[in-house]
This record gives sequence, C-alpha cells and structure tokens, in this order.
Amino acid sequence: RDIYGENIGVVVVDTGIWPHEDFISDKNRVVGFCDIINNEKKPYDDNGHGTHVAGIIGGNGSASNKVYMGIAPKCNLIGVKVLNSKGDGNISDVLAGLQWIIDNKKKYNIRIVNISVGATTKSEQDESSMLVKGVNAVWDAGLVVVVAAGNNGPNPMSISIPGISRKVITVGSSDDNYTVEVFGSKKKDYSGRGPTSACIKKPDIIAPGSSIVSC
Repeated sequence: RDIYGENIGVVVVDTGIWPHEDFISDKNRVVGFCDIINNEKKPYDDNGHGTHVAGIIGGNGSASNKVYMGIAPKCNLIGVKVLNSKGDGNISDVLAGLQWIIDNKKKYNIRIVNISVGATTKSEQDESSMLVKGVNAVWDAGLVVVVAAGNNGPNPMSISIPGISRKVITVGSSDDNYTVEVFGSKKKDYSGRGPTSACIKKPDIIAPGSSIVSC
C-alpha cells in the first residue's frame, strides 16, 4: 500500500483550501470542495489556516524544492469550508459540512477527516453536544476522524469540543513549551489536556505543533 496516500481522499474541515502549487503541480489533487459559508464552487481560502493544514497533510513540496513536504504528498484533498475569513464559525455550519462528508464519501474515496475546529462554550462541554454527535456520526460512517485537542491548555479537562469524543483520534501538541501566538496573544503550554469530564483519557496522541512550516 502506498504510504504517500495515493488515491486516498482526505478532508480538511476548516477555512477552505487554496489550490497551492504543492497540491496541483503533479496533478490537481484538490478533487472536491464544499463551501458552507459562501456557497462558492471553486476552491479558495480567505483565511489561510485550512490551506496550511492541508499542506501539512498533503503538500508535495514543489514550492520549496522538496524541503517542506506533507505527510501524505500524493493524497487527494477535499476542502470543506465551515469557518469564515476570521476563522469563526457556527456549530450548524460544521454539522452541515460533516453531513456533506458522509454523503460524498464514496464519490471522493474519503477515508480520513481532519477537523481543526473547536468549541469552548460551556453549553458544548459534554459528550451530548451536537459537535460530538456530529463527529461520532462521521466515525460511525466508517471514516477515520482526527481532531485537534485545542489551544486551551494546560489545565486538566481543557480538551476542546469535539476532541472529547471517545471515538475520534484527538491530537495534542508535543512541543507546546515553545511560546507561540494563539488567538492574537503569545502563550505556551497551550495544548488541551485531558482527561475529559467523563474521565476519558485524552489526547490519544501528540505530535509537534509549534512553528510548523507548511506549503
């Protein structure tokens, strides 16, 4: 099996995806796009975060002469825009995006869904929240769901929703001792910590998350 992810569909649920050179230089690997916010048909990203995440996942390093390459540089990328130009969004928009993924999983051979979306409102802090139910439904549809632990650490029980789901793979940052800018302010020890309020051990894995260079 090709470890570079050839023909595997990976969805980035975020601010969109821009057809960067690293995604289209060999062939156009941005094979699908759903814009819940503005209903545009062509892929775009008016914030940049989604494209940054997509580059970490599937950039082929073309623009940097192969210096900066993604994890799966041959995978197909599908952008689902549920956040606006400021990186803000509504739970209803995220849920609509998740339903679109389930409806189109066969069309794009979607196998993996990456969600860098997190809610911190008190009303959404348990497993009965709509966001948790939404990502659980995607997992139950047979897809691997990878969710950020969030940037609200370092206190216990600081995993963002929907990362508290016991079904999905929740990823924290292994190098959050470095000071980075989060939401306009500099902080460290930012990665969300478990356990969840239901005493579920989270995050499931950690990986480098500070000052990552993408496409």
